[in-house]
Amino acid sequence: MAAVDLATHPGHLARRLQQAHHLLWNTMVSEEITSPQFAVLNTLVAEPGLDQRTVGERVGLDRSTIAEVISRLTRRELLEKERDPGDGRRWLLRLTPEGARTHKKLTVRTARMNQVFLAPLSGAEQAMFFDLMQRVADAAESLRNPAESHV
Repeated sequence: MAAVDLATHPGHLARRLQQAHHLLWNTMVSEEITSPQFAVLNTLVAEPGLDQRTVGERVGLDRSTIAEVISRLTRRELLEKERDPGDGRRWLLRLTPEGARTHKKLTVRTARMNQVFLAPLSGAEQAMFFDLMQRVADAAESLRNPAESHV
């Protein structure tokens, strides 16, 4: 049996991209705050006071993963929780002042990292790359949530 060309396997290429992103993140952005943790901070900058489930949906993390991310950010005093006055079972999330400072600092670093990460592509290629990745990610999301499928 002949070997397959892994360059034609999207999962293989996605893993290689993720490895490159992880390396750049740890060297250029933060060894303490992960990319998913930054995504949560960023979401709460845009929409303070969201509940945990909604934040997880916004950043594409499942229930157990978002719970762990929120727990870590809360322990680091970057997030604070308050009871939802309309539903005492829910917790609403907001950045602490330290969380806001951390987000601001990391936003500058992520912009630099993204320039390095995307440097092999022209501006037009970067736009196409994002469009194609978004289309594939959206289609993959619909496979995970078949009730919401638009395919």
